[in-house]
This record gives sequence, C-alpha cells and structure tokens, in this order.
Amino acid sequence: MIAELIAAFLKIVLVLGTISLVVAYLTYLERKIIGHIQMRMGPMRVGWHGLLQPIADGLKLFLKEDIIPSKADKIVFVIAPIMVLVPAFVVYSVLPFDENFYITQVNVGLFLVLAVSSLGVFGIVMAGWASNSKYSLLGAFRSAAQMLSYEIFLGFSLIGPLMLAGSLNFQNIVKAQSDVWFVFYQPLAFIVFFIAALAETNRIPFDLPEAETELVAGFHTEYSGMKFAFFFLAEYANIMAVSTVCIAVFFGGWGGIDAIPLPGIVWYLLKMAVLIFVFIWIRATLPRYRYDQLMRVGWKFMFPLAILNIFVTGLVKFLFL
Repeated sequence: MIAELIAAFLKIVLVLGTISLVVAYLTYLERKIIGHIQMRMGPMRVGWHGLLQPIADGLKLFLKEDIIPSKADKIVFVIAPIMVLVPAFVVYSVLPFDENFYITQVNVGLFLVLAVSSLGVFGIVMAGWASNSKYSLLGAFRSAAQMLSYEIFLGFSLIGPLMLAGSLNFQNIVKAQSDVWFVFYQPLAFIVFFIAALAETNRIPFDLPEAETELVAGFHTEYSGMKFAFFFLAEYANIMAVSTVCIAVFFGGWGGIDAIPLPGIVWYLLKMAVLIFVFIWIRATLPRYRYDQLMRVGWKFMFPLAILNIFVTGLVKFLFL
C-alpha cells in the first residue's frame, strides 16, 4: 500500500512538473513560430536564440509587485486564478500518456475530464466580477456564454466516437482504434471537436474574452505578477489537455504505425506536437470573430452538425455493426 502511494505521488510530481516546464516553453515556441510565419525573428535576446526567455519571463512575473485594486473584492480576486489553474491540472489525473503510464484509470475518465475542465469558467467569471472593472466584467460575461455554449458542442462531438468504442475509459477508447483511428470514421465529429476546443481554450479566432482591441485584456485586465501568470499557465495546460483528449479519442492515443516501431509515449508526443502546432498556426493566420458570429457559428452550424453526426453514427451502427 505504501509503495503504491509513493509510486502515485512520484507520477503526480513527474506529470505536473513536466507539464509546468512544457507550458513555459510553449509560450516560447508560440512566439518563435508566429514570428517566422510573420517573417520576424521572435525572441532572440535572452540566451541562444532566446531559449532562456521563458525563464526570464517567469522570474519577472514572480518578482513583480502583486497589485490588488482598492475597490476589488479581495478574497474572490485572489481565489479566482487558483480556480482557473487547479481544474486545468486536475484533468491530467486521468489522461493517458502511454499504455502503462497514467496517474490513475477510471471507467468514466472522459466524463471526468469534461466535468472538471468545465469548472474553469467559474474562476474566469469570479476574476471578472471581483476586479470591479467594466472591461474585466465584459470579458467574464463573454467567456461564460462562450465556454458554456461550446462545451455543449464539444461534448456532443464526442458521442459518436464513444458509440463506436462503447466505453468512457480512455484505455478502452484507444484499444478500440487498434485497426483504424476514429478520425477516419468520424471526420465530422473531429472538425466540430477541434473548433469547440479552440473556443474552450479562448484561442484565436475565438479569443473574445481577452479581446485586446476592445477589452484591454479582458477578464484578467487588473491582474499582475503570479496571479496573471496562473491564467496563462491554465490556458496552455488546457491546450495540452484537449490535445491529449483529441489524440486518445480520434488519433489512436499512443498507437502508431506498425512499419515505424516507436515507443507509445513517442507517438503520443509527436501527435501532440502536430496538434499544438496547428493551434499556433491558426492564431498566426485567422482574424478574431465578432461575438455574434461566434454564437451563430456555434448554434446554427456546429450544433446541428454534431446532432447529425450522432444520428448517422447510430443509424450505421444499428444497420451494419
């Protein structure tokens, strides 16, 4: 029993430590990729080709003065970043990185990920309300409407693959794709899932809660120091989490190509690198949607497509499987 607890604790430390380090360098990678896409150099000053820039940014945020507005609700203002960050890290407790490497395995793993990740919106609303700022409050309202709406589409997009797998357990979902990845059976579900994931993580073209041109910085306008850093840690941790879910549900998890014998964790990392690159590529390419366009795309196009995918999947499964 003690040995199992120690092993679980070491896995938690390894996973959370690695994610924190990777998240820091995702900011560097994003700035570099966007820089090259826009024919710029990106970070170059701190270290060779700017490799130490994330460390410099982290030290700056850690040492920066922590300012709380005089008319803010101080208790809620302090709790809000923690409410955003904690769910973003808790979901990794059930996410699989390899067939034999995961913190824990539960039969409703995918449902748990959806339930826990949805709590982050409460922290965003708390941050916007507690700041006592019109910009922050507008950003929080936008985020609440956006994330609650697109959570529905994201959840419905996963029903088709789950009908094929017959389980909410990540291990069983991945094993069900041993022959063919679900992305080939469920391309429509993947498209809806990916678009909803962009909105859920507040990424361009759906970064309305942080729209700098209108809201300064949105719900975290009044935050500084490490509280400000918590919001960005949560955003990039959520990007990695939805990428992991996407890999497990649509791209065969740690499974690869038989002709190229690589460890499962390597296949997982390669797939995640491609998905994260697409996230960054979209940010460097597309403009921001208007808010009415965001809602119209969701309710008039994505929701009917998700329902259609469920109907077609059920019909095919009933008639042919």
